Formats: sequence, C-alpha cells, structure tokens
Amino acid sequence: MNNLAHILSEIKKIVGENYVFTDQETLNNYGHDETEDLTFPPHIVVKPANTFEIAEIIKLANEFKIPTTPIGGKTGLSGGALSVYGGIALSTERLNKIIDIDEKNVQVITEPAVITQILREAVADKGLFYPVDPSSLGSCFIGGNIAENSGGARAVKYGVTKDYVLNLEVVLPNGEIIWTGANTLKNATGYNLTQLMVGSEGTLGIVTKIVLKLLPKVNHNILMLVPFYKAEQACEAVSEIFKAGITPSALEFMERDAIDWSLRYVEGISVAVKPNHQAHLLIEVDGNYLGILMQEAEKIVSVVEQFEIDEVLFADTEDQKNALWKMRRGVAEAVKANSVYKEEDTVVPRYELPKLLKGIKQIGEKYGFKSVCYGHAGDGNLHVNIIKANLSEEQWQKEVPKGIREIFELTVSLKGTLSGEHGIGWVQKNYMDIAFSKTHLELMEGIKRIFDPNNILNPGKIFPDEDI
Repeated sequence: MNNLAHILSEIKKIVGENYVFTDQETLNNYGHDETEDLTFPPHIVVKPANTFEIAEIIKLANEFKIPTTPIGGKTGLSGGALSVYGGIALSTERLNKIIDIDEKNVQVITEPAVITQILREAVADKGLFYPVDPSSLGSCFIGGNIAENSGGARAVKYGVTKDYVLNLEVVLPNGEIIWTGANTLKNATGYNLTQLMVGSEGTLGIVTKIVLKLLPKVNHNILMLVPFYKAEQACEAVSEIFKAGITPSALEFMERDAIDWSLRYVEGISVAVKPNHQAHLLIEVDGNYLGILMQEAEKIVSVVEQFEIDEVLFADTEDQKNALWKMRRGVAEAVKANSVYKEEDTVVPRYELPKLLKGIKQIGEKYGFKSVCYGHAGDGNLHVNIIKANLSEEQWQKEVPKGIREIFELTVSLKGTLSGEHGIGWVQKNYMDIAFSKTHLELMEGIKRIFDPNNILNPGKIFPDEDI
C-alpha cells in the first residue's frame, strides 16, 4: 500500500496509537471470518471509538483511495468481512453501547458492536422482545446483522432484520454522516435509504447507530422435536403445517448427519437418534395463552402423523428446550470441526423444499461430494454444507464449484434465490448472474458508484468478476 507511513501517522492522530495495529498476529486475526478457511490480512487494523473518528478515517481512505473493510463480530459465512484487497480493516468493536431502550415508543437505539444476544436480553429485562436470533446470536454484532439482513430461526413468524430497522446513522464513503430515515413506524418520505443500507454488506456506508422497533415480550412457548424416517417427508410436512393454519415461531430442519455431528461436538446434549431416522424437524409455537398453544401443538402433531415419523419429543423443561436449541445452533460449528467445507445459503418457497433437497443430493452424487443440510425450513431457507472430506484439491477447486452452480440454478428454477440470510460477499458473487440479468446487475453497480465512486468501501464483494 502506497504512503503507508503517512497514512499510519494520520490514523494514529485520529484514534490514538493504542488503537492502530500492524503486527502480523493482529492482521491475521482480522483477516478472516467464519467463511470456509479463507484469510486475507489487511495492511492496518484500526479500532475507532465513535462515529466522528470513523468519518475522519473514511475521509482519509477516500482521499488516498485505500480499500476499507468494515469488520464486526467476524461471524459471517460469505466472506463479507474479508479484506480481499488489503488496506484498512475498520473494526467497530468499540462502538458497543446500547444507547437507549425507549419503553414509551417500544424502540431501542444501539451502537453496531452490541452482541445480538445481549441486546435481546437487555430489552427482555424491560418486558420487550427483539425477535431476530441468528444461530450465532451469542457472538454476532447487531451491526453485522444489519449488513447481511440476518434472519434466524424465528424469521418464519417474526421476519428478518430489515423488518425492525427504523433509522440508521451512517458514515458514507466520502466521510459525511447522515441519518437515513426517521424513528417512526411509517415513513413515505422519498426513497427508502434505510432499507437500501440493510443487506448492503458494508459496501455503501458504515452503520454507526441503529434504531430498532421492538415487540411486547412473549410469555410462553412449546417446543417439540419430530423424527422422520424419510428426509424428503420432513420437508413436505413443513408446508402442510402452514396449510393447516398454524404459523410456528420456529420450524427448523436437520438431516441425520447434522444432528449426529452436533451431538458429538456439543457437550451436555442427549437426544436418542435411531439408525433409521433420516431427519428431524424442531418446531416451536409461542404466545401469551398456553391453552391456545397446546391446541396448536396438538394440531401440528396431527399433521406430522400423516407422514412416516417416530415418537414426537416434547421439551418439558427450560433445560430441555435450551438443550435442543443448543443442538440446533451447534450444527454449523460441528460441521466446521469435522471437515473443510463450503456453506451455501439457498432459499426457496417452502413448498419447493422437497425438490430442492432431492436435487442437492443428486447434484452431490454427480460431482462426487457429500452435503449436510439443515436450516430454517419454515421460511424455505436451507443451508447446504458441502464437505471436502477425502476430495482431492483439484476436485475441490474445479468440480465442486460446478456443482454449486447447478445447486443455485436449481434453486432459482424453483423461484428461489442465492442467499436467504448470509449475503453474497466474496464467495457467492460469481454466481450472481444466475439470479440477475445484466440490467439488474448494472442497476446495483450504478447505486454502488453513486455512493462510492472511488470504490473504497468493502470492494470486491457482491458483484461478479468482470470475466465471469
């Protein structure tokens, strides 16, 4: 990077010497997230304390055309926080305060580095509810959730991050600071810049404050685990539950390997899985009236009993509920612990899930790879973990991408798309032509150029390489 000594000196003036890092250990640590085994160390790691320090850093980066990658909790799965062109890694970790829980208006104002679970617990203490709960909620930042439009298990009933964002303070790529909207539930005033920022993966601006709407706290839930003898039938049961008039608060699919690996990896969980169980559905209903929830649970049981299932397990205690959720949330880490892998984040209309699952397995057989599938079946979101295992490096680099392309082509043919909640980032960008026409992509690239004409902010993400 040209002018490194001068740029370092200027950044130290902005944030102080203690918050600027160039040692190799720190660079390597901030050069990866949870995406496969990829590492792209930046030239500089900087940890500003507030919006104004971020603005000054971005002005400097824009002047010298330095690639700048916003970094949050480093839990991403699409490479959105990878400094693929080096430059500055701008960590938001010091912006970690919940500014105000507004009980009168049922809102919260927070900085981006607050961990999602901490935010949920803080508002719950006030009798309020923030429903978005990604699997990494114990470590991911709310700012990263904004960047990727995160979903999670309860999106099926409550929606995803974008459904709760009212207003954002953003540092633009030229260093200007704006608020994108208003702290109101309705806003028909001009283009919706707030929603444009949500899911933009840090390519249009750096979010420094967030206004979220909340809901009243829910008092009761019922959780059940349903073992299926056929995985495709588990997928078929999903749409049948909704057709019966029930909207679960969570409806999760886990095929056999996902549960087996999670049980081996996560301590303190005991679930009896018989040899002929191919998949499980983890189903939750919630609300404030336990009698109504019992009726809904009984109706769900009557639906799944139309399929080939084993005995339904009801979690009777909070410890049992926590254990089942721990098992589900532990799947991704368990897969990573077992093998190098690639995770694709497909999403289709929920009725098409059986076709998607069947097609993924057929594509795996064609290209010689094994996949472990799980995800938020209630909203059609299936995570496909492709396992390297004993594949040669040549197969991994040349044949597997062909299979991934076919998986995405199948997904789009079923009226789905490439990502439900993980974003496109670095690893999915060269598949974007499957989902979008040239006109679509040119419109998106035009928006990027208007916001960031020097292409300094998280470059190399979302848009396909020119030779693709």
